[in-house]
Amino acid sequence: MTWLNRRSFFAASVAGAAALAGGAVTNRLYANAISEARRSASTGSAVFQSSVGSIEYAVAGEGPALLALHGTGGGFDQGLAMAQRLSGMGHTIVAPSRFGYLRSDIPDDASSFAQADALLELLDELGLDRVPVIGASAGARAAVAFALRHPDRCSAVVALVPATIVPNRPLPQPGRLGAAIMQYGLRSDLLFWAGTRLSEDTMIRTFLATDPALFHAAAPEEQARVRSILRGILPVSDRAAGLLNDTWIAQAPEVMDLNAIAVPTLAISLKDDGFDTFAAARHIASTVPGAKLVSYPSGGHIYIGRDAEIAGEIHAFLAGL
Repeated sequence: MTWLNRRSFFAASVAGAAALAGGAVTNRLYANAISEARRSASTGSAVFQSSVGSIEYAVAGEGPALLALHGTGGGFDQGLAMAQRLSGMGHTIVAPSRFGYLRSDIPDDASSFAQADALLELLDELGLDRVPVIGASAGARAAVAFALRHPDRCSAVVALVPATIVPNRPLPQPGRLGAAIMQYGLRSDLLFWAGTRLSEDTMIRTFLATDPALFHAAAPEEQARVRSILRGILPVSDRAAGLLNDTWIAQAPEVMDLNAIAVPTLAISLKDDGFDTFAAARHIASTVPGAKLVSYPSGGHIYIGRDAEIAGEIHAFLAGL
């Protein structure tokens, strides 16, 4: 999310919250929405105690295991949703909540490499030896770090719309307004919910980095998937610590030697991704030895209309290992 987009989101959400506040019907709608969001975010996961605190995770499906690492604003639930089609193709999905998301603690060192070490402990906890890892958006940083840090436990890397570093590209700087929005606006479930109710297009463009026109032109089932992704960020207050941590890492990203990745690597992105992950995917593919790039002309950050095709690409890649 760009800082300009955060300004748009904040303004729209404040206006929406003000317009909605005070009505009995509105209060009931919000109460129901946040209650359902909290129920969903607390169902189907487990927690184990790692050396750096609690780590939440969920397991779904049958077949060879893979790690599915969610992006900014996510949690184990987003990881499961991201890999749902792969689960149906014969894969067991292990989806942790990364540092600061939902019931996963955030340690003093919450870097991508520290997350990679925590993932190793999760594999040990589950008795898994060597697995492929899929990292979506900001989760791609932890996926790459895992491949570098623990190559003996990583069989492959899939960087899906990766929010990773691109040399010579300016890094985002928040400024006072941006910092205030991140500190307060993204901790408010009411503001976020109001945005989804009154400014859906703005939220799709801002949070999902996708042209709303793609959403409106999509089939009904694809529109439902997009709404599920957007509303699945609630309760944002339970994800704020992780979201802030991802933001700080994006502003001062760790140096990662992509040339040193020694496992099969697949990078996937879309040229119209509002977060410009296409440049990052292209950099990964051109730098990691033997890496493959799969790209699409349109679909945005949440690859509208491409979900089944992308799952097929990942499945074929993993089957060929």
